[in-house]
Amino acid sequence: MEVNRSQQKGLCGLATQDSALPLNGVGANGETAESITHARREYLAEIYRLQSSTDEPVTTTAVAVRLEVSPPAVVRMIRRLSLEGYLRRQPYKGVRLTPEGEREALKSIRRHRLLEAFLVTVMKFGWDEVHEHAHGMESVINEQFEDRMDELAGYPKRCPHGDPIPSKDGQMPAINDVSLAATPLGTEGVIRRIRNHTPDKLRYLAEHQLVPGAAITLLNRAPFNGPVRLKAPNGEHVLGAEMANDLFIEIGRGA
Repeated sequence: MEVNRSQQKGLCGLATQDSALPLNGVGANGETAESITHARREYLAEIYRLQSSTDEPVTTTAVAVRLEVSPPAVVRMIRRLSLEGYLRRQPYKGVRLTPEGEREALKSIRRHRLLEAFLVTVMKFGWDEVHEHAHGMESVINEQFEDRMDELAGYPKRCPHGDPIPSKDGQMPAINDVSLAATPLGTEGVIRRIRNHTPDKLRYLAEHQLVPGAAITLLNRAPFNGPVRLKAPNGEHVLGAEMANDLFIEIGRGA
């Protein structure tokens, strides 16, 4: 089952291909096989994201839209994942991850974000380039490679776009940030992460030095979902409402 990712916005932690190693076995060079295929982990990772933004079960339709696959294909995969113990189905409502499903989802997210950090820190790619490269590499590396990347990149806690990197034992670090669009006027804070990080958006933000770690102050917000004006160390900037919605800041830290 192949997922079309050609038009997907940059969302960290999605893989598409099955592992090249035999399941529950050892590869030719002695490496440990993945316990679950990459295609399955992709579904679990996307369900994790959808589940994190709502109190309701995740619907088949929502998964199909995000992964750009047909609803019947999603139904088949959800049935498999449920039988394998990764999902808990609620008839006519949707699904939720089981603890085991969440651990596998976070493994996928960890690998992608580590790859992005490695590509920027060690290989000196731009932060607007690494999503597609990481996406293509996820399915062809193993845990040993992942551990070496982690070491060479200096054990990063976040990907280049500011998203937290889950721990190796499957724990997502706590984050304390809020969308710039949801903060009151006069709020001072530090940019921590960028959501929906498409290349054009990332290049624009880098050009204006509005990157994770930059201190900002919200000066003004136009009514009716209008633009916002903020102050940064290099001057004032005006951002559209959509861009402001995708900038997450930690209030009061180092501003």
